[in-house]
Amino acid sequence: MPIPSNVRPDVRLLRVVASAALTAAFASVVVPGLVGSQNPSTPKSVDPAAFQQVALGTSVTTMTMPLLDHAIQSAGRLDAEAPLREPLAVRLGPPAPRAQPEMRAAKAILVETWKLDNNISWYGPGFNGNGGACGMFGANGLGPEDIGVAHRTLPCGTRVTFRYNGRTVVTQVKDRGPYVDGRQFDMTRGLCEALRHCFTGGGVYYRIG
Repeated sequence: MPIPSNVRPDVRLLRVVASAALTAAFASVVVPGLVGSQNPSTPKSVDPAAFQQVALGTSVTTMTMPLLDHAIQSAGRLDAEAPLREPLAVRLGPPAPRAQPEMRAAKAILVETWKLDNNISWYGPGFNGNGGACGMFGANGLGPEDIGVAHRTLPCGTRVTFRYNGRTVVTQVKDRGPYVDGRQFDMTRGLCEALRHCFTGGGVYYRIG
């Protein structure tokens, strides 16, 4: 910074000295010297005479180990290709008894579905007084009021339920028949009147039981 000409000479000298001192101070901060560094030392050899041998006062015995014989192996050895399996758990004493749930025998329930018979027939006056193959019509044999059905293979007494046009009647196999191909049930006169189906034809539903 220039110094004005009207300033006294002694003051001008002081300002010059102050500017030089300030410049030197800035230079010492901006350009630091080497700190904490030193040249590497030259490697030196150690004098063997500086060491002294000390005796421990104990005897040392040497021993050798025989080489392993691969033919002598433990029972629990594991071959190189053998799989590793977890050992079985060891039980300490008998296991505690467990409470067994109550077991009940299952009963099979057979539910017979309704089936349609389109060729059912009936038999009547010509067989009145006949005892029937099952002997279930009483002492006087078949009568017009007896309700029953004839079948070729179902056991005597088998329960059969018939349904026709809103009416349902439960009866039993009391006779054998019919003896016409394609028919499986032959109703008594009492059964056909109870169902309002005293003709040969279809529309009657039945189920066993």
